Amino acid sequence: MPLSPAEQLAHSTVRIECDLVSGGVGTGTGFFYSLNRNGDQHVPVIVTNKHVVEGAVKGRFLLTLHNGTDGPAIGTVQAYELDSFQGRWLPHPDKDVDLCVMPIAPLLHEAEKTNTRFFFLTLDNSLIPTASDMDDMLGLETIVMVGYPNGLWDKVNNLPIFRQGVLASNYKYDWNGKKEFLIDAACFPGSSGSPVLLFEVGSYQTRNALVMGSRIKLLGILYAGPQHTIHGDIQVITVPTQQKPISVAAIPNNLGIIIKADQLNAFEGMLK
Repeated sequence: MPLSPAEQLAHSTVRIECDLVSGGVGTGTGFFYSLNRNGDQHVPVIVTNKHVVEGAVKGRFLLTLHNGTDGPAIGTVQAYELDSFQGRWLPHPDKDVDLCVMPIAPLLHEAEKTNTRFFFLTLDNSLIPTASDMDDMLGLETIVMVGYPNGLWDKVNNLPIFRQGVLASNYKYDWNGKKEFLIDAACFPGSSGSPVLLFEVGSYQTRNALVMGSRIKLLGILYAGPQHTIHGDIQVITVPTQQKPISVAAIPNNLGIIIKADQLNAFEGMLK
């Protein structure tokens, strides 16, 4: 049975876990993307934020295996751990754009030597909204974000978590003069690098009509979210096994700052 659009989208992301030079472990989200697409020819990469892999001496991710016909072998995965992890990523040429990509063709070719095939689906620039697409948008569209908030995921089946929200700023305009926009959604650490999509299946409303059909567009990539802080006295509270001082520092505003997807076009032509 063919995968539904949502099931396809679930196989476009990958959980990234990093051992940091500071000694800690960080998690983030990456997604598969095709650069230089020309028919069946393309350069496959993983996209994430620069800050996700910054200071990473090792990195790990799991790839779902192909079932041998035309789908994923759910629950059958192969783990990869890579040294010098930060150095494997190509940063966006604009230092102020928090994006980077890692070419994965060498990994795929190496796997082919042992007859190993992975199942994943790549997004590409055909999903980036055109000027006409943006003219049709109402400004309060529902969005879907796919990723691994706080590092959480369906570990047994190697599947991500879907979050839903709405646009919190008009996508047609650049938020505060940057190629960014806001969403109103629960955005937590680990979601950095998550693709944010206009995902309307069955029917959708444009500025001029109710359209029967589907509209799926890659709007951007989550990289930050504002928080407000709370200041108060540090108190000692009793927990089941110990007493410890606790201070609450910050609470998310449930807003996400998203880099517009057209910033990915800067990577086109940079890799062969």
